[in-house]
Amino acid sequence: MAERPKWVPGDIDLDRPSVARVYDYWLGGAHNFAADRAVANRTMEAMPEVRRVILVNRALLRRMVRHLLHLGVRQFLDLGSGIPTAGNVHEIAHAVDPAARVVYVDTDAVATAHGKSLLADLPHVAALQADLRDPASVLGAPEVRAVLDFDRPIAVLMIAVLHFVPDSEEPHKIITDYLDALVPGSYLGISHSGGEKGEESEAVAEARRRYSAQVTPMVHRDRAELTALLRGLELVEPGVVRLPHWRPDSPDDVDEAAERFPGFAALGRKP
Repeated sequence: MAERPKWVPGDIDLDRPSVARVYDYWLGGAHNFAADRAVANRTMEAMPEVRRVILVNRALLRRMVRHLLHLGVRQFLDLGSGIPTAGNVHEIAHAVDPAARVVYVDTDAVATAHGKSLLADLPHVAALQADLRDPASVLGAPEVRAVLDFDRPIAVLMIAVLHFVPDSEEPHKIITDYLDALVPGSYLGISHSGGEKGEESEAVAEARRRYSAQVTPMVHRDRAELTALLRGLELVEPGVVRLPHWRPDSPDDVDEAAERFPGFAALGRKP
């Protein structure tokens, strides 16, 4: 039987993998269990580069938060945040402005419980267990209202999470419900698994099938579908692009593989 860390809620089934903990394992974190590692490794058998994909997503998060700080944003609502360990939003933001405000939201109880233990002594930072598909509950939560000032711009981050929301659950409406609650000058930052029609390799398709069957269903969208989800927003340059192409720190970070990277990124501003 797996040893249960003290911060893990007693009703959590350690034998059932979760999105947040599988992601943590791919990032090289320690807040995951045998079931999470097993499905992560099986996915990597089909697509060995999946860990690189995750690391590119984390690098994108850092670049996007830094750019938002450059644009004057000091408040962040990170939806589907996973476990807020090293290199996450509050560390990036507080390096620029210790007064920056951050709320992490995840449906995984383990991610939230550990997040609360990590963030307990930090002012202006909170973790909330909630489903991002219920904007009213997220936006009305005491943790959110206590930390974020809705009279000032807020950046909503949906990094590597919208591909878990199928069309039947109306992802554009979910996005709109969040943005309708925010003042003009607020932002939405996303990254999303995807590629152009007919482009997905068999390895990527097989990895997605394994992940969908063992963790949670995953949707592959193309650039046009992602652009449609962002309608009504002013896209920040360079628009909807492959993740490595979104404001890279160095030209050396963009190689030939970037042209086929299985995912897109974008940042939009509420006018």
